[in-house]
Amino acid sequence: MRYVRYRVEGRVAHGVLEADGGLREFDGDPFSDPAPTGARHRPGDVTLLAPCVPSKVIAVGLNYRSHLGDRAAPDVPGLFAKLPTSIIASGEPIVLPADSIDVHYEGEMVLVIGKETRDVSPAGALDCLLGVTAGNDVSERTWQQGDLQWLRAKACDTFGPIGPAIATDLDFGDLLLQTRVNGETRQSQRTSDLIFDAPTLISHVSRYITLLPGDLIFTGTPGNTRGLAPGDVVEVELEGVGVLSNSVAAARSMG
Repeated sequence: MRYVRYRVEGRVAHGVLEADGGLREFDGDPFSDPAPTGARHRPGDVTLLAPCVPSKVIAVGLNYRSHLGDRAAPDVPGLFAKLPTSIIASGEPIVLPADSIDVHYEGEMVLVIGKETRDVSPAGALDCLLGVTAGNDVSERTWQQGDLQWLRAKACDTFGPIGPAIATDLDFGDLLLQTRVNGETRQSQRTSDLIFDAPTLISHVSRYITLLPGDLIFTGTPGNTRGLAPGDVVEVELEGVGVLSNSVAAARSMG
């Protein structure tokens, strides 16, 4: 199943992407046992939104072997937080703050929690997972190195694109993740390269933080990243999910 959230005819609805590209609408959301309404829409008739509205966004640093460089692998997942207000949908612009210097893309697999989760074991963690989506943990590297915390570097408005869909019933431990900038492939790695896999991450986070339906865990980025500039188009493609595409724009002047 590939769940989507969209705006159609002035209202927000949830549905499922079908093989022919159409959308089959249902009552409720994917976290509440939804039932089909019988309505179908063509993709061109709707505006895709971020596929869920999280109460919290947790992220993990240094979680791909290919991203470590000469650093030692961590003993436990390195957690930080993004803000729900950083979340945008595929098709919305990433806006570079006027005083930003070095903003990078970070293509990632993002876990979408399906039910309230507290102190779950790794063995039971996938029962708490609805599915995965593609994400871009946009990061301002200068602030990341200089600030006391990573909040400004990671949680600015528009620094958390996700989408286009939430996919279920995949082998989350072996999906191809690719990032392209202006059509050039910049990152390409399978999620089998993760140091801490999805069950481990859900279990670890839930030991300290209660996760609610729709909450997100960004699982880390592979390989190397580079800076972005206004006019760039970033695509993050996750096998079985689809392509998350966002243009890059400069902030409007306040003057």
